[in-house]
Amino acid sequence: MERKVFLRKPYAAYERGRTPAEDAELTHVEQGAPMGEYLRRYWQPVALSAELGELPLPVRMFGEDLVLFRTRSGKPGLLEKHCAHRGASLEFGICEDEGLRCCYHGWLFGVDGTILETPGEPADSRLRHNICQGAYPLHEYQGIVFGYFGPADRKPEFPVYDSFEREGDRLVPYCITYPCNWLQVHENVMDPAHAVFLHTRISFTQFSEAWGELPDMAFVPTPTGMIYVTSRRWQDKVWVRSNDILLPNLAQVGHIWEEGAHEKAFGRVAITRWTTPIDNTTCRIIGWRHFHPDADPRGIADETQCGVESVDFFGQNGARDYAERQRIPGDYDAMVSQRRIAVHAMESLTRCDRGVAMLRQSLRREARRVAQGEDPVPLGVHGPGPIPTYCHDTVVSIPVVEGTDDAAVVRDVGAAITRIVLEGDYHALPEREAIVRERIAAFAESRRLTPA
Repeated sequence: MERKVFLRKPYAAYERGRTPAEDAELTHVEQGAPMGEYLRRYWQPVALSAELGELPLPVRMFGEDLVLFRTRSGKPGLLEKHCAHRGASLEFGICEDEGLRCCYHGWLFGVDGTILETPGEPADSRLRHNICQGAYPLHEYQGIVFGYFGPADRKPEFPVYDSFEREGDRLVPYCITYPCNWLQVHENVMDPAHAVFLHTRISFTQFSEAWGELPDMAFVPTPTGMIYVTSRRWQDKVWVRSNDILLPNLAQVGHIWEEGAHEKAFGRVAITRWTTPIDNTTCRIIGWRHFHPDADPRGIADETQCGVESVDFFGQNGARDYAERQRIPGDYDAMVSQRRIAVHAMESLTRCDRGVAMLRQSLRREARRVAQGEDPVPLGVHGPGPIPTYCHDTVVSIPVVEGTDDAAVVRDVGAAITRIVLEGDYHALPEREAIVRERIAAFAESRRLTPA
C-alpha cells in the first residue's frame, strides 16, 4: 500500500503527494471482498421490526439492493430487489398472505424466493419450478429483523448473549445511518480516549465530569473478541469500565452517564449495537438501548427518543444545525468526518489507539481465515445458559493512601477486577453474574483492609 510521507516542516502539504488508497481488506464489504465474506458468516441486523408496515421496504446490505417485507400472515421476507421475470422493482410489490406479488405481471414470491404463482403462464407451465428469486433467510428477535447473507450450508444458529435476556431489562430498538464506512463507526467503541476529549474536555460535559479524567487504559482479548479496560480515580472511588467487542461487528457499551461516585459491582450493558455495512461508504448502527436501574440510576434515559434514526444521548446523528455541530461536535461528526472511507495509511496512531489497532488486527486475521476457506474461530464460552459477555461498569470504594503510588493502585484494581470478570470456571454457569458481583465485593473489601 502506498503510504503518505509526513514531512517535519511547516506548509508541506503539496510535497506530501497523492492521498493513498483505503485499506480495502478491512473496509470493503461487497461480495467476494475478504471483509464482506467474513461479515456474511454472521447474522446481521437489517432493520427494526417497526420499520416494516403494509408496504415493502427497499434496503441495501453489503452493496446489494434488496426489498424487505412482511406478509399479511406476519412472516418477514428479504428478496433481491429486481423481479426475476422482467426486472421490475419489488419495492412496488403487493404484500399478500404468503408472499410478495410483483406489480408488473403478478408473479408471487414466497419469503424464501420460491415462485408461488406465475399468473400469465398456462396452468400446466413448469416455469415457476425451474427458477427462484434471490432471497436471504431472516430471524426476528426483540424488535430487530436479522438476516444471514453467507453460504447456506455455513449458516450458524442465532447467538443469544447474556445481555439479551436479563430480568428487568427492557431492550428498546434504535437505528442510525452514517454516510461513511462501517469500520470507522465500529472501532469508535475501542477508543476510550475520545470520551475524555470529545465528550468532556473539548466543548462541554456530555455525560459526567468523571469522564474527563484520563484513565489507565488496557486492551484485553476475550472469548468473544476483546474489551477495553479503563481504570480511573474519582475522589475516594476507583471506576473500572469495559466496553465489549463481539467479533466481527457487535459492540456493547456500559452506562452512558456513569458518574463513578457510587459503589457498583458489575453494572451491565446500556447499549448493544451492530455496525451494519450498507455498502463501502454507508453503514447503519442497529441495536438496543437497555433500560434497567444499573444503566440509568439518575433517571436521565428516555426511551421515547429511541427509534428510527434517533437515540436518547447527545451527538449520535446529523440532525442538528451544521454550525451547532461545528461548535459542539458529537460522535457522529467525528466519525463521519474521517472521509467516506478512513485512510489508515494517513493516520498517526498513539498508545491511546492500541484498541483500534488490536481490533483491526483481529478482523484482518479472521477475514483471511475465511478467504482461505476456513470457518471463523468459534466465539464465546458455551454452557447451559446464554453466552457470557464482558461489558461492565464497576465502582469500588478504595480511598487514596498517603505515601502510595496511587496510579499503580488504580491500575492494579482494574487488572484484578478484569480477572474476576474474565477468568474462572464459573463463567459457564447461569449464576455467573451473581458470582462475579460477590467476588468483586470481596476483592474491594480486602483492598480496604490491606490498602498497601
